[in-house]
Amino acid sequence: MKIIVLNLPRTTTQDQLFNLFKSHGSIKSCVIVMDKATGESKGFGFVEMPDMHHGNAAIQALNGSTVGEKKIRVKMHDGPAQ
Repeated sequence: MKIIVLNLPRTTTQDQLFNLFKSHGSIKSCVIVMDKATGESKGFGFVEMPDMHHGNAAIQALNGSTVGEKKIRVKMHDGPAQ
């Protein structure tokens, strides 16, 4: 299950994103989307969890939670792969 995490602080690292999800199940991949021109975060990322039950639990637990001083949005990604 591919999950998109929106409204992340631009200082969030891939390790921090990974740690946010790891207590909800195994993680296949985790990436923060970076701006190619500046090398800075675009403020969103993707987490792929192989178990759909764990992915749904992570979405339920983390959507609307606060990272830094920002309220994040977490949902299933149904668009094209990045």
